Amino acid sequence: YTTTSTASDSTLLTNVQDNSIFVEKDTGNRYWYDGSDWTWENSPTRGLSGGGRTETNVIEYITIATTGNATDFGDLTLARYGVAGYSSETRGCWSGGYGGGFSNIIDYVTIATTGNAIDFGDLTTATFRHCGVSNLTRGVVGGGNNTNVMDYVTIATTGNATDFGDLTTIKNSMAGNGITNTTRGIFSEGDSLANVTDYITIATTGNAIDFGDLTVIRSNSAGVSSETRGCWIGGNATGTSSNVIDYVTISTTGNAIDFGDLTVGTRTLAGCSSLVRGVSMGGYTSSNTNVMDYITISTTGNATDFGDLTAIRANAGNQA
Repeated sequence: YTTTSTASDSTLLTNVQDNSIFVEKDTGNRYWYDGSDWTWENSPTRGLSGGGRTETNVIEYITIATTGNATDFGDLTLARYGVAGYSSETRGCWSGGYGGGFSNIIDYVTIATTGNAIDFGDLTTATFRHCGVSNLTRGVVGGGNNTNVMDYVTIATTGNATDFGDLTTIKNSMAGNGITNTTRGIFSEGDSLANVTDYITIATTGNAIDFGDLTVIRSNSAGVSSETRGCWIGGNATGTSSNVIDYVTISTTGNAIDFGDLTVGTRTLAGCSSLVRGVSMGGYTSSNTNVMDYITISTTGNATDFGDLTAIRANAGNQA
């Protein structure tokens, strides 16, 4: 099948046989049909987690398509927590965080290999508990530490970040990773315990626009996403660790819809995803935890246990 528009057009196809191939004419992206959903051929296979409380430099990884415990990957250049994560197909980045003070450091790794992170450059301002999104070419981070500022980098190159624009409001205690596809990035609520989410078109610069509301007012959620759907997982709901999972359709605006529940209420957790599966990693339940859960993004329902991180960890930054 060939289309002149976007990958979402694949959902309009009917009577599709298993293992059919769908090709975007404008981008060349290839998708295959697994009997229930379209999967991007370049869907990430490895998910990484970096940093976390209390000010650790540990990076660990999982294979998203399987279940099991995480494996040590290497170390960040600086031990810190509350970092934002974003990635291309080949490179993963972490920015900011708190490590003896607010940090403006950006680190990067090559996802397919293991080893320690390398200095990438600096954010325009030191911040933590901010949120990262990417379109596989550009990474954008926003909010955190009493700011509404968004910065961006070109992930394939190194260097300092550049101002992108502003979120609609100051947002503290955001998810380390937002909801994202190759066009849009959606930023989480924030520490004011609001339910408002913002979105940007990643390839352009400018201020964010209101997207809609979550089903429950909360902060410190985790974001996971496919090319068409994004989910907010858990969070801090007025001092209680929430088990709520919400979802939105990324290409539209509007309020989130209930997806299901985590195995246990968790906040300050992180998330990573392929275009099929989303995984939540660590966080705080009634204490810091190493538990990972997963969902199938294209369906709704409760999360399932995935395995454990190498150590108990909250406030990490993740990317796939």
